[in-house]
Amino acid sequence: HLGSPRKDKPFVVVDCAALKGEALEREIFGSETASTAGAPAIRRGRLEQAEGGTLFLDDLSALPLEIQVKLLRVLQDRKFERVGGSSAIEADVRFVMATASDLSAMVAEGSFREDLFYRVGVVQIEMPPLRERREDIPLLVANFVAKFTADNDMKQQKSFSTQALNYLTGYDWPGNIRQLENVVESCMVLVPGAVIEEENLPPEIRDEESQFKSAVDLLPVQLDLADTLQKIEAALIRRALVRAELVQVKAAELLNISKSLLQYKLKKYGITGH
Repeated sequence: HLGSPRKDKPFVVVDCAALKGEALEREIFGSETASTAGAPAIRRGRLEQAEGGTLFLDDLSALPLEIQVKLLRVLQDRKFERVGGSSAIEADVRFVMATASDLSAMVAEGSFREDLFYRVGVVQIEMPPLRERREDIPLLVANFVAKFTADNDMKQQKSFSTQALNYLTGYDWPGNIRQLENVVESCMVLVPGAVIEEENLPPEIRDEESQFKSAVDLLPVQLDLADTLQKIEAALIRRALVRAELVQVKAAELLNISKSLLQYKLKKYGITGH
């Protein structure tokens, strides 16, 4: 959004899983209700609030079929009506949508419209899970800290220690970004000091055995021996780096390999070792 011609216009977010039925429909499209004074009482929905800008529909798969029909019309005709209204309203909005579900499977089972599926699937960007882009974790943590601080008008500036960040970076995050954000917010609330240390993190993040098990559990059912061994080796290297506080010499000693071999494997697996 910020890199587009619409950057000076609103960026509006709708969590499609947060509301149900007509409440979600009103949230997106707004509503009109009769008034004793004659003129209808109007509530502008997120679609109108995003006029000229971007509307981000998160968890698109949660949209019920009746709202999918209305969304399809907006995408095709750039027009919509508020709930309870009859006048068509022009919509100059760019849509960005996200889902963790397999929409093609939902189409096959009848819970997602096929025509909408093809309409929204023109440009698709697959976002890898957090465990495959660990270098993003420190940036995401800093963003969540800043957002929580601003949203709650906090006077105290908090941060995560280097060792705490190492543990966060080494964890596999089965719940992806939402799980990371929840952990950050929990630490911001529960830790009284300005620096959040590794001992303030949830036990499952600090437990090396559970981290190793999670890496193994995420392996595919149809195992390829060479690929599987590489995944396990990469998980062990990350754990060694965390224990060694990112000091490569110490990590190599823990792994009983030379520093040069460790550096080769860091490059091979795309692991940040500094």
